[in-house]
Amino acid sequence: MNLERLNSTKCFDGLQQQFAHQSEVLDCKMRFSIFLPQAAEVEKGHRFPAVYWLSGLTCTDENFSVKAGAQRAAAELGIALVIPDTSPRGGQVPDDPDFALGQGAGFYLNATQAPWSAHYRMYDYIVHELPALIERNFPVSGRRGIAGHSMGGHGALVIGLRNPQSYTSISVFSPISNPMACPWGEKAFNAYLGADRSSWKDYDAADLLRRAPGKLPVLVSQGESDPYLEEQLKPHALEAAAEASGYPLTMEYHAGYDHSYFFVSSFIEQHLRFHADYLLRNR
Repeated sequence: MNLERLNSTKCFDGLQQQFAHQSEVLDCKMRFSIFLPQAAEVEKGHRFPAVYWLSGLTCTDENFSVKAGAQRAAAELGIALVIPDTSPRGGQVPDDPDFALGQGAGFYLNATQAPWSAHYRMYDYIVHELPALIERNFPVSGRRGIAGHSMGGHGALVIGLRNPQSYTSISVFSPISNPMACPWGEKAFNAYLGADRSSWKDYDAADLLRRAPGKLPVLVSQGESDPYLEEQLKPHALEAAAEASGYPLTMEYHAGYDHSYFFVSSFIEQHLRFHADYLLRNR
C-alpha cells in the first residue's frame, strides 16, 4: 500500500509522524498519525506494542497527537501510539451540517444506509485495514490496546468488547456509553444504520457489556463537571451493565474535570501505564 508521509518530527527521542493513504475499505484518502518511541531501537529490529487511540466528534488525528501530551509516557514505556482520523473525508464523501453526523462523526461503525454506506465503514477500517497497514509498514507488533475519548471512547469500547482476541486492554475518557439512548447516538444510528433499533445493539457499549464474549480489563475516566455527562454520555448505564454481567470494569470519577483535552492530558499517563501492564506482560 502506498503511504505518503506528510510530516515527521523528533519527540522524546522517538518520531511523531503523519501519513496519508488510500483506504480500500472507506474508498477515500485517509490520514493517521503515529508515534514510534526510541528511534535507535527501531534500527535493531525491535517491534513495539501499540495503543490505538480513537478521537471524538469534530476531531481529526491531530487533536490527540498535539493536545494530549502522551508521547513522553509512551516513549518511557516503549509503546507506539496509532491515531486514526474519526471518519472518511473528501469531496465525494457525504456530510451533514450537524457536527454529530457526517465527516468528523463516523461513530466507528459500518453504515448500512444510503448515502453513508459507500464510505462510512470505520469499524472495518479500525479493526482490520489500519492494523494490517501499520504492522506491515512500521516496527509495530500485533499486541494492541485500544483507547479513546467521547465518541472515540464509544468506539474503543465497542471494538474492544467485540474483538477481545485482538486487544489486551481498553481504556476510555468520557465515553458515549449508551448511544442508543442519547441524542447524539440516536441521530447517528438512525442515519447510518436505519430505523430498526435491533441493528443498533452491536454498537452500544452498555448493551455489549452485558453479553461480551471475553473480559478484557477496562478503565473508564469521567469528569464530574462534564457538561455532557447526563444527557449524552450516561456512564451509569455502563456501570449498571457491568454489575449485571459481572464484567471487571474500573470506573473513576474526577471532581472538577470537564470534557476537554485538559482532562485527557491530566490522566493520559495513568491510562498508558494501565495498558503497559498488559501489553508488556509475557512478551
